[in-house]
Amino acid sequence: MKWSVVWTRPALKDLQRLDDQVSERVRGVVRRLAETGQGDVTRLKGEVPPQWRLRMGDWRVRFRFDREAGAIVVQRVLPRGRAYRD
Repeated sequence: MKWSVVWTRPALKDLQRLDDQVSERVRGVVRRLAETGQGDVTRLKGEVPPQWRLRMGDWRVRFRFDREAGAIVVQRVLPRGRAYRD
C-alpha cells in the first residue's frame, strides 16, 4: 500500500533546524517508507494512540499511521537521545 505523508508543524520546525543534507535524507527515508514500506521501523511501547519510530542514523522520526486517510503523520524529527523523552 502506498501512503501519503503529512508533516505536523512541530515536525516541520524540527526539519528546519537540521542542515540541508540531513533534512533531505530524513525526507528521503520517510518518502521510501511511504512508497515501499521499507525502513527501520519499530512500534513504541506505552503510546496511546500507537506511535512508531523510523530510525535514520542518529535521528528518529516519530510518526503514526492514519489508516482512514491512508497517511503517515510525521510528528517529530529528533536526535536519538531526545526522541523517547516526553
